[in-house]
Amino acid sequence: MKEYNEENIKQLGQLIESQDTEQVRVFIADMHPADIAELVNDLDADEALFIMQLLDDETTADVLVELDEDERHDLLERMSSEDIADVLEQMDADDAVDVIQELDEEERDDIIKHIDDVEQAGDIVDLLQYGEETAGGYMSTEMIVVNENMSMPDCIRAMREQAEDMDEIYNIYVVDDDHRLKGIFPLKTTITNPSASKIKHVMEPDPLSVRADTPIDEVALDFEKYDLVAMPVVDSIGRLVGRITVDDIIDLVREQGERDYQLASGLSTEVETSDSVWTQFRARLPWLLIGIVGGIANALILDGDEGGNSWQTYLPGMALFIPLIGGTGGNVGTQSSAIVVQGLANGSLEMKHAGRHIIKEFGVALLNATIIAGLVMLYNWFFPTDPDNMRVSHITSMAVCISLFAVVLFASVFGTFVPIMLEKLKIDPAIATGPFVTVTNDIVGMVIYMAVSSWLIQYFLGVMV
Repeated sequence: MKEYNEENIKQLGQLIESQDTEQVRVFIADMHPADIAELVNDLDADEALFIMQLLDDETTADVLVELDEDERHDLLERMSSEDIADVLEQMDADDAVDVIQELDEEERDDIIKHIDDVEQAGDIVDLLQYGEETAGGYMSTEMIVVNENMSMPDCIRAMREQAEDMDEIYNIYVVDDDHRLKGIFPLKTTITNPSASKIKHVMEPDPLSVRADTPIDEVALDFEKYDLVAMPVVDSIGRLVGRITVDDIIDLVREQGERDYQLASGLSTEVETSDSVWTQFRARLPWLLIGIVGGIANALILDGDEGGNSWQTYLPGMALFIPLIGGTGGNVGTQSSAIVVQGLANGSLEMKHAGRHIIKEFGVALLNATIIAGLVMLYNWFFPTDPDNMRVSHITSMAVCISLFAVVLFASVFGTFVPIMLEKLKIDPAIATGPFVTVTNDIVGMVIYMAVSSWLIQYFLGVMV
């Protein structure tokens, strides 16, 4: 099988430029759909459309599923409703929904009208009614279903008939006469119990299932907790409506990981390296502006030199430790919030135990603050800021150590508290691990540093600043 590489792109580009249809068709004939999708992602819209028009409907369907969303949307905009409908007929209903969900409602309706397979069109319409972030939005309606009152020979016959159009079979789902889920029927049971009178006598009853309106994040946690490869989806009265497979969950986890990483990095929306300059600019600017506001606030706090009567006048060495105070607070806060976000995402931290976690984090902060402040004190002991005036050096050392201790405590608790509160407010807590916590800790750290310094100057030197 031909592999995707940079040389492929160069060769293919030359063939497309010369409009050599036959050579292009031969070139991509042995390529895997995923490799074709990578090639298409690196081509411009006209070249990509040229490639897609040479593929059969089944291969086109596989390639569309693998394409990046932006590239796929551009291609769909250039294809007729009839051509898109022909391709959708080759897909599983859930993949078809993922593809056309990116189009507006009028375009979707027009495409569905051109799907000749009424059953496929009906499945797509049914799936479109579910929210994108629910179990129903991720489920597939393609599955093997048998009645609990079937005999083993009837069951095997029904399995054979339904399996013809399926790519993967994990479990056989058993329902009653009202189509309510009653159990699952593992394939090995057909070998170990070939003479069973009825399916209900050998099925595994009361299987783990999920309602169609369940948030997909909760479904992903169940897959991880119970090591599932597939899970049946039921409606509000227990009727079987579909199944979710592990490949859907893997895609979800990858997408969420990318999204959370970008949020934590200070990007307001999801972006790709292939996105335009304008798109990346809009995604990056909001948090950069917040960072500017934070920097200006720090500058105003530090600008206390009125008439020469300020902390810079009496403890000039303190300015050397400003980056240390701000950087430590930002790092500690980001660490604390990242742990909470991770715990909320994987289910290891439940909201009912949030108070307990805050107390634990405070204990960790006490240990960290003590060690960090102690190390800085030792450094200042051996390397004083003003060797000619040890009294000033000692006051500076005290100011830095006390401030560091307080900043680490605040940053730890704040970094823990913010994502928990965002979770309660139904806001993605991942935004707390980025510039928000860092900027806040910078400002509060400077306020603490200035307040401690001013108090020590007044206490030991008798000067109001």
